[in-house]
Amino acid sequence: MFVPKSGIPPLDTTLLFVQTLNGVQLGLLLFLVASGLTLVFGILDFVNLAHGSLYMLGAFICASLTFLVGNFLLAVLIALPITGVLGYLIERFVARPLYARDHLDHVLGTFGLILVLDTSVHLIWGPAGIAVPLPAWLEGQVGLFGDVVVPSFRLLIIAAGLAAAAGLFWLVNYTRLGMLIRAGASNRTMVSALGIDIQSLFALVFALGAMLAGLAGMLIAPITEASIGMGNNIIITAFVVIIVGGIGSMKGAFFAALLIGLIDTLGRAFLDDFFKLFMSSDAAENSAPALSAMLIYILMAVVLSVRPQGLFPPKVR
Repeated sequence: MFVPKSGIPPLDTTLLFVQTLNGVQLGLLLFLVASGLTLVFGILDFVNLAHGSLYMLGAFICASLTFLVGNFLLAVLIALPITGVLGYLIERFVARPLYARDHLDHVLGTFGLILVLDTSVHLIWGPAGIAVPLPAWLEGQVGLFGDVVVPSFRLLIIAAGLAAAAGLFWLVNYTRLGMLIRAGASNRTMVSALGIDIQSLFALVFALGAMLAGLAGMLIAPITEASIGMGNNIIITAFVVIIVGGIGSMKGAFFAALLIGLIDTLGRAFLDDFFKLFMSSDAAENSAPALSAMLIYILMAVVLSVRPQGLFPPKVR
């Protein structure tokens, strides 16, 4: 039942700032997953539903290495190339035989791979999740201004995400490898005719995408823990990101990931307070969680109806 409210309660700016930072953090983690998916789906034209499994594998490998070497950051550095090798093996033995087939075969093949990888993780690490310990200097908090205090590790995630975004932008736009990737995406036959090993190039792209997804899993593991199936939900959101941003657009993936991260985080934090302006408290508390979980899909539907190519489609060369 709608109940009119008189006046608007004051906004807690500290909470708003902290939740905005949380939204940026989520957006950058989504970008790490979506950027790899953009490389694989947008450039290789391969639908890899198992991309989220690489996110999960990155978390578990990093967790094991953290206990083995006793240092989280060192574990990340060792786990990244391992995840890249796993991505290469998936490309070589699963994706490559399916390139010439239609997208339905891609979906069926990679869905089966999800089941294989989930079962493998269950056999190797067991059914329980693994909590990843952080070094002492990352367990503290940083005071930014006033009463705003942010965990140090969350700032590290934001810095790592921004660094990865800058590195990818430079790689794709200003290096010979990036030129070859873009050329192979536009006309792989012509690139092959010029003497470039297109299969090795695509394998490298697949491995790079795997490393990006794995890095996201490594960064989130200390917050949520490494668990079986943790990649199944984020892969859905990652597909929403690349659809909203524009399939094949790295710029689109970056800005769409930030937008979706902010909408999801701020919606969950403040939507019930907004509804209480014109609803009863019970009605607001019942309806807000359901609607906040739908906001990113509503955004996707609006973007598809207004701009089907996405907000930042890739330039046609």
